[in-house]
Amino acid sequence: MEVRLLVRSGEQLLLALIIPLGVLIVGRFAGGRFGGLDQLGPSVLALAVWSSSFTSVAITTGFERRYGVLERLAATPLGRAGLLAGKSLGLVLIMVDQLVVLAVAGLLVGWQPHFTVLSALVALALVVLATATFVCLALLLAARARAEATLGLANLIYLLALGGGALVIPLVRYPVGVRPWIELLPTAALGEGLRAAAAGNVLDWAPLVLAGWLTIAALGAWKGFRWTS
Repeated sequence: MEVRLLVRSGEQLLLALIIPLGVLIVGRFAGGRFGGLDQLGPSVLALAVWSSSFTSVAITTGFERRYGVLERLAATPLGRAGLLAGKSLGLVLIMVDQLVVLAVAGLLVGWQPHFTVLSALVALALVVLATATFVCLALLLAARARAEATLGLANLIYLLALGGGALVIPLVRYPVGVRPWIELLPTAALGEGLRAAAAGNVLDWAPLVLAGWLTIAALGAWKGFRWTS
């Protein structure tokens, strides 16, 4: 049911596929503004993870809390654990399909990744860490703001990370003075980590940054999430 709801939502489809595909196509013919094609491919995959696991989750959860959906479902035999498990599995299925479609699209426009066994495993670990981190941040945002405010804030944060979080734009294209600060962002760890992994390299700092953010975000979501508005 979660997968059906996500697929039927035009806004979710926009975030999950249309915008990443648009970035891929525009970046392919934009003269390397997002880096070369070898960097654009993993950048679009990082954007897809960010779109689905943060923005979509925050907006959906915010309105489900507002209309009392979470509270009612949690009171059924499904329970809170079953509800969370269903939502988690639905998100995983959507993201797997999403990443496959975008990866194939990248290959069709000329992306040639050079993953090694080690860098592929690191890339997978980065996606898992980033997804968990972004979901926790989304739940925290949805729990502390009204649904309308969550909608606006989630979209604003999405755009800020897209342009200034080293998610799509490689870190080397930012001013030297701000790079150390951008490196501390989870979006930068995911974007830079996937770009390095696709080139066959491993960034030691990316998993550490994401693990730190996950610890903080998970604690915040555990303490701050409320099932009712």
